[in-house]
Amino acid sequence: MSLPSFISMYQQLIAAPSISAIEDSLCMSNKGVITLLADWCESLGFTCEITELENGKGRYNLLAKRGKGDGGLMLAGHTDTVPFDDSRWNYDPFKLSEHDNKLYGLGSIDMKGFFAFVLQAISELDETKQTEPLLILATADEETTMAGAQQICRHPDLKPARCIIGEPTDMTPVFTHKGHMSTAIRVIGRSGHSSDPERGLNAIEVMHKMITKLLIIKEELKNKYSVEHFEIPYPTLNLGHIHGGDNANRICGCCEMHIDMRPLPGLSVQELQAILLTAAEEINAQYPNAVSVIDMHEPIPAFSGSTDAALVKLAEKISGQPAVAVNYCTEAPFIQQLGCETIVMGPGSINQAHQPDEFLAMEKIKPSQAIISNMIKASCFSE
Repeated sequence: MSLPSFISMYQQLIAAPSISAIEDSLCMSNKGVITLLADWCESLGFTCEITELENGKGRYNLLAKRGKGDGGLMLAGHTDTVPFDDSRWNYDPFKLSEHDNKLYGLGSIDMKGFFAFVLQAISELDETKQTEPLLILATADEETTMAGAQQICRHPDLKPARCIIGEPTDMTPVFTHKGHMSTAIRVIGRSGHSSDPERGLNAIEVMHKMITKLLIIKEELKNKYSVEHFEIPYPTLNLGHIHGGDNANRICGCCEMHIDMRPLPGLSVQELQAILLTAAEEINAQYPNAVSVIDMHEPIPAFSGSTDAALVKLAEKISGQPAVAVNYCTEAPFIQQLGCETIVMGPGSINQAHQPDEFLAMEKIKPSQAIISNMIKASCFSE
């Protein structure tokens, strides 16, 4: 088969739903997207390896390679999208819609569209001048557990020299970013009638003690750690969700709160986990086994790169933009474990990610395409 046009690839990718979510009822297989990409890669002479994730559930990784040996450039992205609220979308999320010089669709920039850019760029380069291996990696479940990236980083025969992860950065190179932890704090008390407080243990009151400790931790992290490259230079801790009790006249027997933490490079998730556990242990000394600390997903470490890396210097030269640090996280810390120089750089604005009416500004297509093409050419092709 021949490679479809750029717009046709975009349309087909958007039309293949691949939502991932913590709630199983919302999850979808990404097999449709993987099959499309594998067919298109094979049409360009790539050998494809499709692997189901170890936890199954119909989610797959694709690794496509053209060229022999180790080294070369890997272009990586995820195939899943976040769920969407239909009432907030003005366009069909699964149909690429053009309006006001914008291409709307779920995954248009986060980040199915990146694959259309990559394949189009490769199709326009002279294969006979390829001198280094060229790889395309498409992962599953980035929006939830990052299980796809965590599995691929253990691949025994994957040794690229460089990797570009095409998350939406408006083609600005990203050399470092914060990590991400979602943690549940659960307090189990002892319910009873509110008229006799001493016969129960109010979980909300115990949670109040835990919140007090968390707010102290929040300030300590802010004052103790700082990396100047970041717009928000300190680790953050957010109290995001809380629920407890069921009736005003009942002693609350259970209260649960979900928090979000963003560690800086140099601050490990293990250290943050230990800080939370210590806070819980101090309360459990007074109320035995009342407080539990539970990871809601595998913590994602910070990605630590260097502005002196050759790939960063190349990306700065070709994009015309200095490399930056960002507060959100990607698959980069896992991909980096393969031993390759890694950056995050892709088309579209991060401000559109996870938003209703997600779109790619069409005036950005040609300049983004040129940067991607030049990065591939400089890494894997002779003049």
